[in-house]
Amino acid sequence: MYIIVGLGNPTSQYARTRHNVGFDTIDVLADKYNISVEDKKYKALYGKGVIEGQKVILAKPQTYMNLSGESVRELVDYFKIDEKEELIVIYDDISLEPGQIRLRGKGSAGGHNGIKSIIAHLGGSEFKRVKVGVGEKPSGWDLADYVLGRFSKEDREVIDKALERAAQAAVMMMTQGIDAAMNEYNRKG
Repeated sequence: MYIIVGLGNPTSQYARTRHNVGFDTIDVLADKYNISVEDKKYKALYGKGVIEGQKVILAKPQTYMNLSGESVRELVDYFKIDEKEELIVIYDDISLEPGQIRLRGKGSAGGHNGIKSIIAHLGGSEFKRVKVGVGEKPSGWDLADYVLGRFSKEDREVIDKALERAAQAAVMMMTQGIDAAMNEYNRKG
């Protein structure tokens, strides 16, 4: 069984912001595979389903970004998964151009507070990630204001395509493994 967690902030105030591309990618997967992500437990909205023959939990932590690890820890413990093999976390990355995606099998938080929280609660940084590029913050902008802001019309079109690719990448991580997925998706463009 896999758990795919998309990071974001709850409430409509944050819908479709840069920081919520993880939630948006979960919505893409939920729509494509007809999985309802409406049950409330483990400090998350979640749903159970099957993707390409794999049992999966799709989850959107409702703790706010900086406390995402609380929800992820509860999910990992309850469903007794191996976080190194069966956990995939999808989130925004300001060091990537809008629409670019990057897959990793482990790594540091890179300044991302949601990932810092997950690393702290899991006690390690070895879990699969799908990073969705949202672009660098403009000079003089506050980082929080930038990531909690919405995309321009042009960037939104690029991001919507990236969300589809991020969803496909997560599925490929489950079905063909991290190395095959990284080879396919970690190319420029």
